Amino acid sequence: MAIYEVGPIEAFPPNSHRVVALGKIEVGVFNVDGELYALPNFCPHSQGPLCAGTTSGEWRCSAETGWKHEFGRRGEIVVCPWHGLEFDITSGRCLSSPRYRVRTYQVSIVDGAVTVSTDR
Repeated sequence: MAIYEVGPIEAFPPNSHRVVALGKIEVGVFNVDGELYALPNFCPHSQGPLCAGTTSGEWRCSAETGWKHEFGRRGEIVVCPWHGLEFDITSGRCLSSPRYRVRTYQVSIVDGAVTVSTDR
């Protein structure tokens, strides 16, 4: 297991993200409303830089919303800049195809510093 310190918590303000190097790999560290997540900067569809994309939410329309369109999960979705595939930052799953998924990494705060573990 390897643990990498990627910067002070202040470098990851709420609702932001940035790409950092962990040895030979890059990951995106996302702060979604105060919760930290990390995904590889690699889209399994065409090997694009997934975490260089923008974050968004998703449109929902179901009995739960009274069959009205509702935009939710703001900031929890990252959109690959190459072909627009959307991935759930909290789980790594692709919204449009169960065929694609990216791993997630453990993120912690230790003495004010953000750390990412590659043991997941």
